[in-house]
Amino acid sequence: MTTRLKPADLIDRYYLAYPVARRILLEHSRQVSRRALAIARALILRGANPDLQFVGEAAMLHDIGMIFTDAPDIGCHGDAPYLQHGVIGARLLDNLGLPAHARVCERHTGVGLTAREIEQNKLPLPRRDLLPETLEERIICYADLFYSKDPNSLHKSKNSKKVRLQLERYGKDKPLIFERWLAEFEPEL
Repeated sequence: MTTRLKPADLIDRYYLAYPVARRILLEHSRQVSRRALAIARALILRGANPDLQFVGEAAMLHDIGMIFTDAPDIGCHGDAPYLQHGVIGARLLDNLGLPAHARVCERHTGVGLTAREIEQNKLPLPRRDLLPETLEERIICYADLFYSKDPNSLHKSKNSKKVRLQLERYGKDKPLIFERWLAEFEPEL
């Protein structure tokens, strides 16, 4: 008999002593999870086969590593740069025997990062592609683009125009990837 993963229990393991960060993480993750699950359900109606349970769990855990970063505005007082929250979360989940969930953590930054981008920009990340590959990884990465962890806009969803504009800062290919995902996941927008 397999035990069902309870993301809230895992989050509490690392965040109970940090109420500000916990509140922000839970609110953000719930928003991402709701959107990701709505997309996954719509894709099922169109003949795709995303794993709904996995999408819900991984969306709730995709930012679990943020507590170990230096991001005081969101209640995190760790030592690592915030950009590393995904790879930190991936190590944490991998060590807990959750390699698929770990992949979502490390691959959800923007629309993903290539090894070349990491190298060229001297980012504090492993020098390898960190791109969402599976359908579930892409759904969660896409859903995450619409929500901020900024306490002043925590309860607001960005529109697709704002997401597109934010991605333009990181290269002309980034909005194109977003446009493909938008057409695949939410063509009605």
